[in-house]
Amino acid sequence: MSQVTVTIAGKTYRMACAEGEEAHLESLAAAFDARIEEMRSAAGEIGDMRLHVMAALTLADELHEARRRIASLEREMDEMRRFYSAGDHRIQAAEARFAESVQNVAERIERLARSLNAPVQG
Repeated sequence: MSQVTVTIAGKTYRMACAEGEEAHLESLAAAFDARIEEMRSAAGEIGDMRLHVMAALTLADELHEARRRIASLEREMDEMRRFYSAGDHRIQAAEARFAESVQNVAERIERLARSLNAPVQG
């Protein structure tokens, strides 16, 4: 287990993380710190705890919206898969009908060729 030191709103925190996740955790902390600073600039001094809660709620709202959009896209993809899967079955059925038609035409041509090559009886 690794440890990373991050700074959020001027305060330093020591955080544990899995090996190899240090840069990711530092990036998340920097993004959260930037969000807090952005909100501090917009709202002024409203207290660190309230500012942190507002930033966390804003990020939670964005996460909720992203999950909603992902779920919607997954439903849309499922519908498209079903549509194209049904299309595959229709294509296969059409190909089978076409192959059967070609076979029938070939048999008919063979019969005609045999009849044309048959000896003339007189």
